[in-house]
Amino acid sequence: ASAQFKYFNSYMQAEENEIDVLIADEAHRIRKSSNNRFTAAANKSNKEQIEELLRVGKVCVFFIDDDQIVRPDEIGSVQYIKQHAEKNNYKILEFQLEAQFRCSGSDGFVNWVNNTLDIKRTANVIWKQDEQIFDFKVFSSPLELENAIRQKAEEGFSARMTAGFCWPWSKDMSVNGSLCNDVVIGDYIRPWNARPEATDLPPNIPKASYWAYDPNGMDQVGCVYTTQGFEFDYAGIIFGKDLIYDLDGQAWVGNKQESHDTVVKRSKEQFVDLVKNTYRVLLTRGMKGCYVYFMDKDTERFFKSRME
Repeated sequence: ASAQFKYFNSYMQAEENEIDVLIADEAHRIRKSSNNRFTAAANKSNKEQIEELLRVGKVCVFFIDDDQIVRPDEIGSVQYIKQHAEKNNYKILEFQLEAQFRCSGSDGFVNWVNNTLDIKRTANVIWKQDEQIFDFKVFSSPLELENAIRQKAEEGFSARMTAGFCWPWSKDMSVNGSLCNDVVIGDYIRPWNARPEATDLPPNIPKASYWAYDPNGMDQVGCVYTTQGFEFDYAGIIFGKDLIYDLDGQAWVGNKQESHDTVVKRSKEQFVDLVKNTYRVLLTRGMKGCYVYFMDKDTERFFKSRME
């Protein structure tokens, strides 16, 4: 499969029209350049990453959601791709997917999340639980939230705990050879999932790439970088204090001091939008239900004010 499944930066040395059909999923994650600190000087490219992708494929298909950009170096957008395609005289065909299968196919829930986070104005201002087949609940503690998620897993559903990037992510294991308990909320203490570069993990701790479907993944909390691209029957989210709702000012406010995502913290005026997109991704991972604990009570009150 490795011959067909590649990263966006896999085509730096590829020949023009080498691939009949190039399908780029999560195309909003396209970077400016394929070069990085590991690229040997002899292999570095002088082209933009989008130019490499357009050049290598006779037909290029981009699956994209502009509202899933969660890092400042992710620059893929519909307009960006169209701009480069037009510059190269490509014929452009544009389609809008009219149905989705997340959230029990409830466009209403996705639109409500977009509207509540002030990402996009929609007609779904109020979440009407009794009219929907999607299960959305707010819990009063992270332990209650986790217990509900574990119950769903015991019933045979896929389920995971996730959180905003509001705690450090330790690079080293603890003294007893387990993951460090980085996520701390009072008496609730849990580890993040293993870091992508982690090696020599004990058998009961899945690698980052397996966390989403290894049964032992239930024992760790996932972040957006481990979760994006996956779906679960039930998604549990700890909504941190890196993004809070100011009830007096009627606006979303970003708290960089509550974030431990160093790249996003350096994004200046983009910070609030990137963190909004982060929680949008986490809130829409569930196929059947979404359970949430809010660390900031004003933010919880605002969400509840948008629920019937």
